[in-house]
Amino acid sequence: MLTPLGWAAQRFELGPRALRWGTTAALVVAVLVVLGGGVVRVTGSGLGCPTWPACEGTSIAPVTPSVRAVIEFGNRLVTVLLIAAVAWAIIAARLQRPRDRMLTRLAWSQFWLVVANALAGGVTVLARLNPWLVALHFVLAIGLLTTATLTWHRARTLLRSEESHHAAAPRAPGRVRALAWATTGATLLLILIGTLVTGAGPHSGDSAAVTRMPFDWTVVVRVHGILGGAVIAMAVALWVLLARTGPRLAARRAVGLVAVLLAQGGIGLYQALDGLPEVAVALHVLGSALVWIGMLRVLLDTDSRLFAVHERGPRMRSALPANA
Repeated sequence: MLTPLGWAAQRFELGPRALRWGTTAALVVAVLVVLGGGVVRVTGSGLGCPTWPACEGTSIAPVTPSVRAVIEFGNRLVTVLLIAAVAWAIIAARLQRPRDRMLTRLAWSQFWLVVANALAGGVTVLARLNPWLVALHFVLAIGLLTTATLTWHRARTLLRSEESHHAAAPRAPGRVRALAWATTGATLLLILIGTLVTGAGPHSGDSAAVTRMPFDWTVVVRVHGILGGAVIAMAVALWVLLARTGPRLAARRAVGLVAVLLAQGGIGLYQALDGLPEVAVALHVLGSALVWIGMLRVLLDTDSRLFAVHERGPRMRSALPANA
């Protein structure tokens, strides 16, 4: 059975620019979603709209506007922007010729994660900011960020393969790839422990008393800090090995990753010593998104087996000279 997008793909084609901008827009807005959640939390605006999917009563927008209501409603509007960006990415991916099935599947995975994240956000509001649901909401946002990054990377891998006529990306030695995977796992664990810091810490997401996770958050902060130091050390070691053995692109990515990790560590240390100021906490939430994107990009460029492009179709062949 022919789907609407399948019907459109038989009649229309979108070029590389649409794909590049669509996947980039989805990635940027996915970062904004993470930042928006952080702003909502530190300003105590989680129940600024006390119900869901409406904001107040049966109204989609706040009936009696307040700062907290405007912030929470604005965060919900970011989801609308995200839906538009992901739809753009899906359409642009499907209307490429030849079709790349992996790319379209990655683009569609973003859609399903947007739906799951929206439902989790709604349940979180209805459950009055239960900290475990808040943590789940953030984890789903990181999942969305992951698929957005993978879609963005896949799109650029395809476009790069056309421009370089199937030039195979160099691959790092086995020990370097193993370290890249280990660093990725440690980074993910660092982010997940960060959700426990949030769930047990003082920034509950609302100005009223909200149930917190039942453990000493200062202990979790120390564990989070120690693991953060370990991740920085692993990233530095990965950068040194990549600088010596290549690939050069991955080595450049590793420099950026180390820089973001150091900035993130500095913000984390500052907020811990200065009583968790709201701006620093929001920046730390944003930093977690940037760290994860940076880690994924290093991993993808270190292990070129991931999303490798082996063959392209008519557009690639048509770009070659007739005597090639």
